[in-house]
Amino acid sequence: MTTHLTPEFWPELPLEAWQDTYSTLHMWTQIVGKVRLSLSPRLNHWWEVPFYVNSVGLTTSAIPYADKIFEVQFDFINHQLLIQTSHNTETALALKPRSVADFYHEFMSALDSLGIHVKIWRMPVEIPNPIPFDQDTQHASYDAEYANRFWRTLVCCDAVLKEFRSAFIGKASPVHFFWGSFDLATTRFSGRRAPEREGADSITREAYSHECISAGFWPGGGDIKDAAFYAYAAPEPEGFAQHPVSPAQAFYDPGMKEFFLMYDEVRNSKSPRGTLLEFLQSTYDAGADLGKWNRKELEKAA
Repeated sequence: MTTHLTPEFWPELPLEAWQDTYSTLHMWTQIVGKVRLSLSPRLNHWWEVPFYVNSVGLTTSAIPYADKIFEVQFDFINHQLLIQTSHNTETALALKPRSVADFYHEFMSALDSLGIHVKIWRMPVEIPNPIPFDQDTQHASYDAEYANRFWRTLVCCDAVLKEFRSAFIGKASPVHFFWGSFDLATTRFSGRRAPEREGADSITREAYSHECISAGFWPGGGDIKDAAFYAYAAPEPEGFAQHPVSPAQAFYDPGMKEFFLMYDEVRNSKSPRGTLLEFLQSTYDAGADLGKWNRKELEKAA
C-alpha cells in the first residue's frame, strides 16, 4: 500500500467550507477545458475533454496548436495557472480571489501572448442559471487551503481508481477529471452498443453510446450534501437499485439513479483504500452480473 493511501492523508473536505471556491473554480476549469475541447481531435465518449491529476494539481495534457503543442495546468501548491508550450515559452496567472470574468480575460490574453488564438463558447455547462464567462462577476472566491485540500483528495482518489481500473482488460476509460460535472471518474464498457436514449442531446448520446458502468468522486451538491463517491450503470439493469452493495453505509439515490458512499465514510474508515475498493467492486459486480456482461472475457483472471 502506498503511504498516501493511509487515513491521515485523506483531507477533510466539507462542502459548506469551500462552496464559493468550488463554484468559482468550477467556472475557471470550464474556461480552460473549453480551450482543450476547441483544439483537440474528437475522441469517443468525449475523452478529449477531461483533465488529469498530476503532481501539483490538474493538467490538460498536451494540446495541439499549429506547429506546437501546449499544456495548461492548475498548480494548487504554488497557486498559479501555468501555460507552457513546446517552443520553450510560458506564462502564469495567479490563482487568487478574482472574478470569473477577470480570469477569462486574463487567460485568453495570456494565450494570445503565446501565439495561441482560440475562440470558445463562453456559456458554462452542466450548472443551473449559467452566466457567460466574460460577464460573471458573481463567482470570485479562491481559498488556497481548500483548493489544495481538493487536489490532495483527488490524488488519493486517483490512485485507488487507477488500481480498480487495472483489473479490467476490456474497454475502459482513463481516470480523468470532467470539468463539466466537476468529478473524477473511470468507466468500464461491456463491449455492446447501448439502446438509443429517448430525448438525449448529442453530448449524452455520445457519452452513453455503449453499455457502461462508471464510478468516481464528486465534491457534492444538490441532494447530495457533501463529497461522495458514486457508481451507476447505463443503461441501468433491472434490479440494480435493490441489489446489495457494500460497505453498509452505501446507498442508492432514486432521483440520481446512482449508488453513493459519502467521502467521510471512506476517509474515516480504518482503511480508506480498502473501503473505497469494496464500494467500487461491489457496485460493479451488481451492474455487470445483472447486465449479463461477459465477465470472463473482460476481467483479469484472479
